[in-house]
Amino acid sequence: MAPLGQLKGLAAGLLACALAPALACAQSQPPARSLGQPLGQALSHPLTCDAPKELTRLTLPLPRTAERLARHLPLTIVAIGSSSTYGAGASSRDKSYPSQLQVYLQARFPGSAITVINRGVNGEEAREMLARFGEAVVKQRPDLVIWQVGTNSVLRDRDITPTSPLILQGVTQLKALGIDVVMLDPQYVPKVLAKADAQEMVDLISAAAKKADVDLVQRFAIMRYWVQHEHMTFADFTSPDQLHMNDWSYACLAKIIGGSIAEAAQRNIASAQVHAARNQ
Repeated sequence: MAPLGQLKGLAAGLLACALAPALACAQSQPPARSLGQPLGQALSHPLTCDAPKELTRLTLPLPRTAERLARHLPLTIVAIGSSSTYGAGASSRDKSYPSQLQVYLQARFPGSAITVINRGVNGEEAREMLARFGEAVVKQRPDLVIWQVGTNSVLRDRDITPTSPLILQGVTQLKALGIDVVMLDPQYVPKVLAKADAQEMVDLISAAAKKADVDLVQRFAIMRYWVQHEHMTFADFTSPDQLHMNDWSYACLAKIIGGSIAEAAQRNIASAQVHAARNQ
């Protein structure tokens, strides 16, 4: 049996983790085991939430978001998608990426009241999401929409070609209302990679986002970077079902998306200030 002092220290650590964001907790605790790794055997590397700038930078401006933040006005974001937006695989709803994105952005921009509304529904495909845009998205009067799409069509071996026109239809609807839009592509996990159309769907979403002139968070490429360059195992960032993300990866995704939004908005604010100064 462990000494009393060690037990007290363990209890304090567990309490701290219960009160702290998932990412901070994951980084302070021993990393997850690899698949098949014996209990008690720690990984030889820490989990690092990171990705190259070329994978995380939003190249297009977010004018409405930038304006709200620059004027310290409330900012409303709607995250629409399927189970990986809803938060399947997380230990609780507040560990989903939208919930943690709100916490991250609120800390980054304390002068604005920031709300991130989670409109993820397990199992949905692009057509079903588009059908509820009016009630689930537009009715919320968002300044920014993050649209995660594509995974379920791949998992069900659907014809993926209709996805592109559906994305264009949805983005056109949102942009007509002056809403900023960011797309989010599928997760890089074993059950997605087992499907022949996985990379083709990623490429299709990228092409559709470019055609629609909206930004894209390259989740697939970011998570692939974790495996190929950070030497993580799938068990590090994937839930036991080998499909959904876990608390650590949802927190990391929230941090990456939040940082990308902040950088794009602040870049836009700085550009507007320079333009205004030149016209004085």
